[in-house]
Amino acid sequence: MRESLFIKKNLSRWKKYQEEPTDDPDEMAERFVSLLDDLSYAKTFYSFSKVTRYINGLAAGIYHRIYQNRKEDVGRFQLFFKYELPLLFRKHHRLLLFTLCFFLLFCIIGAFSSAHDETFVRGVLGDEYVNMTERNIANKDPFGVYKDGNPVMMFFRIAYNNIMVSFYCYIGGIFLGVGSLYLLIRNGVMLGVFQYIFFSHGLGWKSILVIWIHGTLEISSIVIAACAGIVMGKSILFPGTRKRIDSLRKGAKDGIKIMVTLIPVFIVAAFLESFVTRYTEMPLVVSLFILLASLAFILGYFIFYPIYLHKKGYRLSAEGKVLTPFTLSKQ
Repeated sequence: MRESLFIKKNLSRWKKYQEEPTDDPDEMAERFVSLLDDLSYAKTFYSFSKVTRYINGLAAGIYHRIYQNRKEDVGRFQLFFKYELPLLFRKHHRLLLFTLCFFLLFCIIGAFSSAHDETFVRGVLGDEYVNMTERNIANKDPFGVYKDGNPVMMFFRIAYNNIMVSFYCYIGGIFLGVGSLYLLIRNGVMLGVFQYIFFSHGLGWKSILVIWIHGTLEISSIVIAACAGIVMGKSILFPGTRKRIDSLRKGAKDGIKIMVTLIPVFIVAAFLESFVTRYTEMPLVVSLFILLASLAFILGYFIFYPIYLHKKGYRLSAEGKVLTPFTLSKQ
């Protein structure tokens, strides 16, 4: 597009922005994003023109208006969990979807194999565990395993085990993502076999109400941890314009950020498994509330909230900085 036509097409809008300032944050955001698009185009085709400097001045004016009108600064901790981390998840949503589908596929394979080969269950879970579960079912206490032992000791043991499993899922990404995929296969098959045992005894719905009180957070976090590992593996395989070592550093850093988020989730899951799941006869409404609240948190924070931020115009820069028309970051 010729420069004169570009100016003619947009001049009335620019003058409106200049002569009719607004205090509405949504409109300021829209204007700022629009000016950034214009500025990007002008820098590409008319980099030394006066119009480029003019648009840059308009954008800078809106930037400073937003900054001066902020009522309070956003702390680094709040910035990380409220904006940076959700935007990081939005960036990797496709990988997360792939990881989830890959995991569910092997859950189905585990259940299908169990239904067609009785030895498969014992081969995956071991004779001791299967025999114990069958005894509990025969004694009309199918989930008795969650009642054994001191709950405090269970909490520390389970929390440690879950964190280590997630750590291995992440570290497995250094092997081009193959290690993470292997652990997904292993855990997916185990889950499929485990659930098949209860469904085959007519305890499927009951197992969901009991096991998934803690399993919703636990299993979701394992999938997300594996996604973090695959992010690192992808950074090695597809470095883009970066040097491979720089791409690996960036992928590893993104993965670490994800893992930091999962640690408190695993701790909550361990608490639920140790102190809550043991009450296998709790009222249906309580069980459903805990299960659905856990699911709402996973879907809300890791899926829907990142999409919401993205639609609002929030972005991450190539360096991982929060870019937003509201200028929420000092960085």
